[in-house]
Amino acid sequence: MSGSRQGYAFIDGQNLHLSIRNQGWVLDYGAFRQYLTDKFRVSKAFYFIGYLATNADLYEWLQREGYILVFKPTLMVRGVLKGNVDAELVLHAMVEYENYEQAVIVSGDGDFHCLVNYLKAKGKLGKLIVPDDTRYSSLYRNYRSDIMGLNKLRENWN
Repeated sequence: MSGSRQGYAFIDGQNLHLSIRNQGWVLDYGAFRQYLTDKFRVSKAFYFIGYLATNADLYEWLQREGYILVFKPTLMVRGVLKGNVDAELVLHAMVEYENYEQAVIVSGDGDFHCLVNYLKAKGKLGKLIVPDDTRYSSLYRNYRSDIMGLNKLRENWN
């Protein structure tokens, strides 16, 4: 993205957090938010996350760092906590469609392929940021030029 084009980021919080943790490092969320602003002119960064009352401090901190939190109720399914945000992320990207010139999608989850495909076709895909550019959905194989691996910036924020 260049010039004065305004961007919005749509971040799959669980995919980002778990992927970074599985790589063995901790993302500096404040620095990442600033990076989104500086590199992609992101004026609004929507962070989609499952809601747990016990995480109130985390939510307040993320908001102070400049993220707009969008919560999904969580459910316990066979002993595993679930808070799948996919539908909410796609819905918000489309509800906000007229308000941004470029969208930055942050997830390696192939469930967003339809959104990425649509945004690319309409010239509104700014970047697809995957937490690990060695492990993301094969559905994105035709979007390699649009993909940036967050793992490449690890040394900046670790």
